[in-house]
Amino acid sequence: MRFSLWEFHPVVGGKKPQSQTWGHAMAVKTSIEVDNYIVDVNTFNMRPQAERVDALAQKQAFLRPRDLKALSIPHSHLWHLARTGQLERVGRGLYRAPARDISEYETIHEVFKRVPQAVLCLSSALRFHELTTENPSEVWIALKRGAWTPKFEYPPLRVAHFSEAPFAFGIEDHPTAGGNIRVYSPAKTVADCFKFRTRVGMETALAALRGCLAEKRASVDEIWRAAQVCRVANIIRPYMEALV
Repeated sequence: MRFSLWEFHPVVGGKKPQSQTWGHAMAVKTSIEVDNYIVDVNTFNMRPQAERVDALAQKQAFLRPRDLKALSIPHSHLWHLARTGQLERVGRGLYRAPARDISEYETIHEVFKRVPQAVLCLSSALRFHELTTENPSEVWIALKRGAWTPKFEYPPLRVAHFSEAPFAFGIEDHPTAGGNIRVYSPAKTVADCFKFRTRVGMETALAALRGCLAEKRASVDEIWRAAQVCRVANIIRPYMEALV
């Protein structure tokens, strides 16, 4: 959280005079930033607490107790609003407005806020690159082998651990409204699907390969290089030969 707007009022003898043309200046916070949204403190303070929380919940996908701290509202107010149905509890310390639609990208950004070193992979990467029409019920992320495996109620996660070279290979940064999304390239995603074929299914891996080549999302050489890095070149070779 950072203060984004300041209003200066002069102070004389500990009191603010009517005239603002002389005296020492004192900075007064008039707005704050909560998860990239600018919120006017004075406007919010004039509203009942429930209305202020609802207004914030309509602006951002998820609410946490620290968001209410910025508005000088007790953390317990979230729990009370959830009990009365005005908010929905989706995880430990995580709430959202019941009537607000949460986009797929907002869910992904929520994961990256908690696990910034993660990379979108496998089924979620296929969906991101529009190489599948299936919408996975979980967010698939890649982490380095040996890294801590995060566990939280929402959003639901599937974690794949990669050794150093495959983890670092083929990462792309895609800017979106809520921030950058780190995701593996189409070629790397195809190779990953063959590497983790027991988890995503061989049919998914083959469909990803066919779609990637048919839509020219990656060249044969790019897929072959990714397959070598992921050590699945011998597995993917006969399928590539059949398609090209």
